[in-house]
Amino acid sequence: MDEHLHAHAPDGATGKQAGRCEADPDGRAHAHAHGHDHARGAACATADGAAGEHAAPEPGDGYRHFRVSGMDCASCANTIRTAVGGMAGVSDVRVSIGRERMFVAFADGRTSPEAVRERVQGLGYGVELLKDDAPASRPARLAWWRTRKGLHAIIGGLATAGAFAAGRLSPELGHYLFVAAAILLALPIARRALAAAAAGAPFTIEMLMTVAVIGAVIIGEPAEATVVVFLFATGEVLEGYAAGRARAGIEALASLVPNRALVEENGTLREIPASAIRPRQIVVARPGDHVAADGTVVEGRAHLDQSAITGESVPVSRGPGETVFAGSVAIDAALKIRAERTAADNTIARIVALVEEAQDAKAPAERFIDAFSRVYTPLVAALAVLVATIPPLVFDGAWETWIYRGLALLLIGCPCALVISVPAAIASALSSAARAGILVKGGIVLETLAKADLVAFDKTGTLTRGRPAVTAIHAVEGSEDRLLALAAAVETGSSHPLAEAVLAEARRRDLAPVLATGVKAIAGRGVTGRAEGRKIFIGAPRFAAEEGTIGPELAARIDDFEQAGNTVAVVVADGAGIGAIALRDEPREDARQGIAALKALGVETMMLSGDNPVTAAAIGRTLAIDDARGGLLPAEKVEALRGLSQERRTVMVGDGINDAAALAAASVGMAMGSGTGLARETAGVALMGNRVLDVARAIALGRATMANIRQNVTIAIGLKAVFLVTTVLGATGLWIAVFADTGATVLVTLNAMRLLLPSAGAAGGRA
Repeated sequence: MDEHLHAHAPDGATGKQAGRCEADPDGRAHAHAHGHDHARGAACATADGAAGEHAAPEPGDGYRHFRVSGMDCASCANTIRTAVGGMAGVSDVRVSIGRERMFVAFADGRTSPEAVRERVQGLGYGVELLKDDAPASRPARLAWWRTRKGLHAIIGGLATAGAFAAGRLSPELGHYLFVAAAILLALPIARRALAAAAAGAPFTIEMLMTVAVIGAVIIGEPAEATVVVFLFATGEVLEGYAAGRARAGIEALASLVPNRALVEENGTLREIPASAIRPRQIVVARPGDHVAADGTVVEGRAHLDQSAITGESVPVSRGPGETVFAGSVAIDAALKIRAERTAADNTIARIVALVEEAQDAKAPAERFIDAFSRVYTPLVAALAVLVATIPPLVFDGAWETWIYRGLALLLIGCPCALVISVPAAIASALSSAARAGILVKGGIVLETLAKADLVAFDKTGTLTRGRPAVTAIHAVEGSEDRLLALAAAVETGSSHPLAEAVLAEARRRDLAPVLATGVKAIAGRGVTGRAEGRKIFIGAPRFAAEEGTIGPELAARIDDFEQAGNTVAVVVADGAGIGAIALRDEPREDARQGIAALKALGVETMMLSGDNPVTAAAIGRTLAIDDARGGLLPAEKVEALRGLSQERRTVMVGDGINDAAALAAASVGMAMGSGTGLARETAGVALMGNRVLDVARAIALGRATMANIRQNVTIAIGLKAVFLVTTVLGATGLWIAVFADTGATVLVTLNAMRLLLPSAGAAGGRA
């Protein structure tokens, strides 16, 4: 928040920022004039679509929504998108792996939703057409051995073991059993392969596997064909399990909001579905209950466990007038809460939607890998054909030997491990961050955070608690109480922290209210109005000097206040300075620790404050900030950040209210605080726990994510490269080729899941 008493972001503020959301309909980054006017745009996150990245469709927007189960990686989504996108009358298809959703837009009546469902089902996926007005729900998860893929793997294992056992007794019987097992086990895979090919997606892992199995049987290697199918089925089960684990964290978060809620109406309690809660209803949370709605406490005081939302493990006390979040747990007392939002719009729902949409958004690294994989598979398939035909035709090699090696190369040609290497890491990182109360709006933000080398902070509400208090008053004219009453008169109605501090001090002294008229905020300067027949101005010293005369006595006291680290508000009446009010906002408990953590990561720190330079320097020294700048207007903050961002990767941390333009000007903006609408603000990251230390954690997580991606790509390409060479040389066969694909996919997924560990972002390093 800008330290000038009533600053706001200038209209039309722009900037290049990772994860920036441009949802404000009137083109302003943010508005603030003595109050707060939050832009109510859509969540700043995207879903990958057919031709790029698009916001996820909402109910009633012309798209039909389908739930699709069984998608484990981006290759699955690409196959579905290609198959459905090629249907007559379908104008757009978007697939979300994280949410297990498909969104289809129909241009005319040539294709029905039922036809789309049948086509996707033919590819081997579970499909359910959702009603537009149906509330979002999470399907029950089946145990792996009850799923179609699980049964396929179990039957494959039993068939393989049975054929091996029979082969011990009779090699001829074992041979025929292997042939039968290979063909029967390959049938479901072949059916999916043919369906995908007919829909315009011929280069799928199912097609490569089908060709390899048929070829192996033809050249007399049915045992290898059977084992290949069994290993493939086992790999699919492991991939599905790993993908489910990545989704589990977000599903657990969504499950925190209870299905039923107690509401009070006319003095009586009744139970209703939580989805039926409407704003202004009184919701009751008993000890041990999960709060059913975002709202304001109207009666009672209790300690709440908000760890799922803010990442803070210590319970917080909440009483009348204070905000609570849906999903919080009332620990020791009952609360009556006035609901502020519906269930579909509460904080938990927003967090879940934000993380799921962010997982769908493709980072630059992921787009590159996708483009590479589209070339890689046909290239390896062509190489397999050459390996199978050139040596026998040109060098008189044995057909069986070289066809076998060509078939092994086909299996190596599957890009699954490579395609999943980036999204698996990003999805795990986003889920891990959300559990810690850090909302990151997509992989591109994580990539930029990994390269960040400068973090700039706002002061009030960011490095400090945002709850300043009056520490001293100096009146040149009249008494301190009279000066305070005049200041409070023009500040009445403001929600600015400094204004609230003045009003709180007036209430503490029980001063008689003074009526002010014509009150108007002057952007970035202060506020003016008329009280007791006089024109009153209250603002920072340098602007007060422009509004009136500041005598030597008052100037000396202002200097004393500032040297002591106070923020000073000067009161001017009819062109003459009549006094000054000193206010102090103490640093957050973890501010020094957070700055130290950034320095440990090799990140330079800076403070951009609208407060006077002397006060800013004092705070900077206290927190050991590298560069503390004061006296900056909002536009000057933007200019400073734009200049720095030309050559460096910058992060701007503000409270998300007055700092929208500065947040947009940085490479990445971080909004401190868990206030309403954070997920819809300009920032690419929202720090729900109000912790300065989370800035370093977010950067460390970004670096850990990029390191994980590099490891994944190395595993995926490295294994395939090694086995490609050994296959051509004849050192390895079909079994190992399957391991090079399925094994690499499982290894990549398990490696990405390390980012789900609480320690993932605890230690950073240089990117």
